[in-house]
Amino acid sequence: MDGERKRILVIEDDELLANSLKRLLELEGFEVHTQTSGTTALTQAAERPPDLVVLDLKLPDLSGYEVCRELRKLFHSWVVPVVMLTGMDRPIDQLRGFAYGADAYLTKPCALEELLKTIRLLLGEMTLA
Repeated sequence: MDGERKRILVIEDDELLANSLKRLLELEGFEVHTQTSGTTALTQAAERPPDLVVLDLKLPDLSGYEVCRELRKLFHSWVVPVVMLTGMDRPIDQLRGFAYGADAYLTKPCALEELLKTIRLLLGEMTLA
């Protein structure tokens, strides 16, 4: 990657998973910040906008849908893409995720390669070709 490292905000209430994602994404060259609550994450994003957000749907204070909606009020998807990473795998959950402004919707467990490919595509670091 050229220049500054891309900043990713991981919003995940499972601290073990959040820390694992942080370590793995840092190994890939990203600057990673984690938050376990939607409210705190929104405050952080407003103060220091990330380049991309990885968002769980089940949070202790706000739903991931609500967080995504609020992120969309702050940033357009071409400014800050949102990847929903969740255990909620029903088609209606995925449709709702896109309706609230998600750019990608991945279900847990998710292969690290799939997550990385999705992140790099949304950050414009690779193409599908």
